[in-house]
Amino acid sequence: MHSRLPTFAVLGIDALPIDVEVDCQDANSMDTAVWTIVGLGDAAVKESRERVKAALKNSGFSVSQRRVTVNLAPADVRKMGAHYDLPIALGVLTSTARIPPERAARYAAVGELGLDGGIKAVPGALSMAVGAARARLDGLIVPEDNAQEAAFVAETAVIPVRSLVEAVGFLRGELEIAPARPAPAAEGNGARDPWNGVDMRDVRGQENAKRALEISAAGGHNLLLIGAPGSGKTMLAKRLPTILPEMTFGESLETTKIFSIAGQLDRREGLIRRRPFRSPHHTASSAAIIGGTASPRPGEVSLAHNGVLFLDEFPEFDRRVLEVLRQPLEDGVVQISRAQLSLSFPANFILFAAMNPCPCGYFGAERGERRCTCNPMQITRYRGKISGPLLDRIDLHVDVAPVAIEDLHRRAEGEPSKTVRARVQSARARQQERFRDRESLHCNAQMLPADMRRFCELDGPSEALLEQAMKALDLSARAYDRILKVARTIADLDGRDAIAPEHISEAVGYRTLDRGVG
Repeated sequence: MHSRLPTFAVLGIDALPIDVEVDCQDANSMDTAVWTIVGLGDAAVKESRERVKAALKNSGFSVSQRRVTVNLAPADVRKMGAHYDLPIALGVLTSTARIPPERAARYAAVGELGLDGGIKAVPGALSMAVGAARARLDGLIVPEDNAQEAAFVAETAVIPVRSLVEAVGFLRGELEIAPARPAPAAEGNGARDPWNGVDMRDVRGQENAKRALEISAAGGHNLLLIGAPGSGKTMLAKRLPTILPEMTFGESLETTKIFSIAGQLDRREGLIRRRPFRSPHHTASSAAIIGGTASPRPGEVSLAHNGVLFLDEFPEFDRRVLEVLRQPLEDGVVQISRAQLSLSFPANFILFAAMNPCPCGYFGAERGERRCTCNPMQITRYRGKISGPLLDRIDLHVDVAPVAIEDLHRRAEGEPSKTVRARVQSARARQQERFRDRESLHCNAQMLPADMRRFCELDGPSEALLEQAMKALDLSARAYDRILKVARTIADLDGRDAIAPEHISEAVGYRTLDRGVG
């Protein structure tokens, strides 16, 4: 008997419908009871036959003396992962008349089977729930540990199961299983004090750098801090997430998809509600940063989507690693091409980079007996690791001077993150209203040339000032666009509809490092 059940393959962050076709025939005296799985599956898919056979036997479903053929269609799409175990097992039982085929065809199923018939969590359940909703199926059968993340897709019923026996009982109509419900926000990672006491009020002095952080958070702009060791660069970076605006539901859904596919989602939390902050070590490879390997997975730039990618000791990263950042910084997406497939992952993030002005760290920051020990060749080589095209894609370049002893002794606390975040949230609200007819546009940094012509008009004095700065600093056309975007954000923070000369002046002040650092 032949059966067909729906499931999904995850390509990038999207789910592609897959039909699991199973044909079971009695093995006569001339045949052998063999299992064959076709459809361009990887090693995990091919090994599923052993897991499925053991799970069926240990769950009380005998399929001995059967010749089983499984086809995963379409056959030209690469199938990866162990989540095909459950639909294959259900397909075998449907083809042997143990499950009604009409009901089985209305529910997609995903899950890895244990040898005892238990069902284990799989990556990408949220994307598959979205796929089930688009396919207008009655529901999606998922492992119990995946239920919280998948339940946020309200358009489909998410059926949590712990074992193959439960899944079969549900499809037979013998077992009632209530669809999973998403956890309230208070139970997720948006709970009280999500930053564990980290706050902007802890930063002493550094008013210019704190202003740059506020602009970066308000408009989604990339930021580079240059300063001597101990000047507070890393401290500032760790506090950027505390002033970022709240994520929209769409942003949370997309970010959760990425973490689910990467296998880094806390199953108890469900939807990610706090913007991610990724800080890879400077020894990270290109594949770790961008994503890839033989089975493409999201890299750090995608895991930082809708959040922050912090690269400390910026020039210490391999130059090839830094250069691969250029495309995602420009396009907001990563394209990974392999011989058998090509995938894209979203990568809209704020790049926060920090570096010393020289290898020893004290060039331009001499104090007392502390002196820079680097020669000009060493300084040039150190700075040369950051190419002009990459620097051109960073909106704000800020010198961070050593903290004055008077600031360290000051008892009064600085402005708290809550206050700064309120201003950032207000500026983002203006941007969301401005871009209300553009679904994919969330902040000023994402504006395209057509959007800039519409929303970044300049009056005579502002245009003259920007033209003078372009000529004096010999800035590129890309720098021109980024200055306009930063000026638009500064105007939003001021609550102004029009960009004024003072906004242009401040934005230009953050581009003085285009032709040299330090």
